[in-house]
Amino acid sequence: MTGLDALWLPVLLSSVIVFFVSSLFHMVLPWHKSDYPAVPNQDRVMDALRPFSIPPGDYMLPRAASTQEMRSPEFTEKMKKGPVAVLTVIPGGPISMGRNLAQWFVFLLVVGVFAAYVAGRALPVGAHYLQVFRFVGVTAFIAHTFALWPMSIWYRRGWGLTVKATIDGLIYGLLTAGTFGWLWPR
Repeated sequence: MTGLDALWLPVLLSSVIVFFVSSLFHMVLPWHKSDYPAVPNQDRVMDALRPFSIPPGDYMLPRAASTQEMRSPEFTEKMKKGPVAVLTVIPGGPISMGRNLAQWFVFLLVVGVFAAYVAGRALPVGAHYLQVFRFVGVTAFIAHTFALWPMSIWYRRGWGLTVKATIDGLIYGLLTAGTFGWLWPR
């Protein structure tokens, strides 16, 4: 068993490495450029929605108030007529990534702490690189990817987006695992 206090350096350094690699993936490489295409006639759609002043949040439309309403002919007709959508509304105004990037880094630290906990409970000080790599890599991969799949299963998020994010998560998991293997206490 290895204590969390002995693993602060790989937690911190792996978070920094994944932070920079993910920034490269999203801001420099064309890998994610096609993730969210524009809605056809986006200016008209925005103009049509603006008068409703929809507060930031996640919405479904049409949305039944009960299971009884969901089975009603009126609701069935709304579903047939469409559009059917899951809508996320974010606050308007200038794009400021500072808050999002800070939250992303905190998330990476949390992933690192959980990976350290799992590996630290399973492995002693001086564990072989590949043993550390295996425990940390699987834990980090799961943390970065498994919650994405239900969004495609239940809410029809495009599978291409989910698969690309899973590949990202695999790379992030491998980077985290490699960092831990390298810096595991001897």
